[in-house]
Amino acid sequence: MTTQDSDVLTSDGEVYRRLAPELIRFATALVGPVDAADVLSGAVVSALGSPAWPRVVNHRAYLYRAVYNESRTWLRRSAQRRSREASVVVEDRWELPTLRLDVRKAVAALTVRQRAVIVLTYWADLAPAAVADRLGISEGTVRRHLARARANLRRVLDD
Repeated sequence: MTTQDSDVLTSDGEVYRRLAPELIRFATALVGPVDAADVLSGAVVSALGSPAWPRVVNHRAYLYRAVYNESRTWLRRSAQRRSREASVVVEDRWELPTLRLDVRKAVAALTVRQRAVIVLTYWADLAPAAVADRLGISEGTVRRHLARARANLRRVLDD
């Protein structure tokens, strides 16, 4: 298909059907195969929703620019997300010990909050105040979840 052919396409659906294969290749080159479809769909939605779209003469150029812009936004957001995630990574490293199967099952049966409190208290050896700080909850809440988790573990493991 030549550039002139894309300039005279009549419907948005036809424009998309004709240009999607080359646009997905372009997006893949910019952001990789995992995110390319999301970038393309975001770009197409933005382009078709733009007030300028009905007046666009060269749909191919407009969509390529939209994919380029969406790729830049996508990559910037990904970098910001990685930066935020890296800033909250726990600096001290510890591993859970090998647990007996019954203990592992009992811990897995706890609520997520109770499990988090148990792991941080016993395996990371943190005080309730430090656990509260890491989880963004009050120290009283940590103590309450710790007590409930202990009671649940005691009940399950004593049977």
